[in-house]
Amino acid sequence: MLEHARPVTRAWVLHPDLKNASGRRKAEPALAEAVALAAALPDLEVIGSDIVRLSQVQPGMLFGKGKIDELKAVLKSAEVELVLIDGPVTPVQQRNLEKAWGVKLLDRTGLILEIFSDRARTSEGVLQVEMAALSYQRTRLVRAWTHLERQRGGLGFVGGPGETQIEADRRAIDEQLNRLRKQLAKVVKTRELHRASRAKVPFPIVALVGYTNAGKSTLFNRLTGAEVLAKDMLFATLDPTMRKIVLPTGDEVIMSDTVGFISALPTELVAAFRATLEEVLDADLILHVRDISHPQTEEQAADVHAILQSLGVAEEAPIIEVWNKIDLLEGDAREAALTQAERTDDLFAMSAVTGEGMATLLAAIPEKLKDPRTSETLTLGFAEGRKRAWLFEAGIVTDDQQIDNGYQMTVFWTELQKERFGRL
Repeated sequence: MLEHARPVTRAWVLHPDLKNASGRRKAEPALAEAVALAAALPDLEVIGSDIVRLSQVQPGMLFGKGKIDELKAVLKSAEVELVLIDGPVTPVQQRNLEKAWGVKLLDRTGLILEIFSDRARTSEGVLQVEMAALSYQRTRLVRAWTHLERQRGGLGFVGGPGETQIEADRRAIDEQLNRLRKQLAKVVKTRELHRASRAKVPFPIVALVGYTNAGKSTLFNRLTGAEVLAKDMLFATLDPTMRKIVLPTGDEVIMSDTVGFISALPTELVAAFRATLEEVLDADLILHVRDISHPQTEEQAADVHAILQSLGVAEEAPIIEVWNKIDLLEGDAREAALTQAERTDDLFAMSAVTGEGMATLLAAIPEKLKDPRTSETLTLGFAEGRKRAWLFEAGIVTDDQQIDNGYQMTVFWTELQKERFGRL
């Protein structure tokens, strides 16, 4: 039986560029990113985009009347069905703009929620996205219903006109949120058990992190041979994927691919996003993959570092910076990047597509995992055979002697190995 394709919605992207706004992003790259976000949804066709300069936000309509009329003509002639606004839009503004333009409207949070919903695969990812969507919907529903009180009349059996529907919707959403929280608590407990079982695996974990669309999944696929979704779209990966690989040196590591980072992530989505980064907390080494060909590569790198610091992993695990997509640079820009990579420690220029520079990066990973290490003497009882086996499997035992009450072992290990051993 043939599968019916989802109908394609004609969309237009608007980036409001508010003068003197705190945390204001550069308009042109911000619009380009918003268009790429929209393109990440398979049933959207972006047929146009605009930057709308604003000196101030109009509380009820976001834009001024003249701009609304001007955009209405553009949207009508292009037969636009959905407008995506790259920024926050209040429920009142959304309602008024939809009425003025005769189209559906989504703000940045709504769009990213749609993408998260489309991409989430693991139980925790799905639940976190559902909760974020309900919380977002709850604020829209409650405020959006208020205009009906004047229009509806109603019989007024309970409370004022429209009150019954508002309360019913709120209660339904709250009940659903409570149910999801209980489910999430169970899933998180299961994930903690999985993390504890991974602590028993003596192989180091290498996590790929980076701004969305930096090429992490392409690199992961090249390294592991895994078929992780690797497309030129934002948020192509939303859930971490882990594979064991053998490096050319013979060393075995667990490679972890993670969701791409993004600037100005709506606060409602932070929990859903951070849930996908849990694997990074256990990493022995972080590979920060950057799209070095992107015009905003420095700003993207700053966003990634800020998130890593907020997770508390930036100070603990060593970080290697990987300048990916070197194949897209030409002439002086390419030469400058290659020269800087040669002269800078923990910096590698490469292409996940062509494989250029891959051998140098792979040779550096085991070296980086060896440092810094300290020597320590442990005493294990005869009943602690599993712990003793773990230390030998990890290849960190430098001396082992049997004593009256067990074994005295000298190990040469990293802080993360010590922490993992402590969880056995």
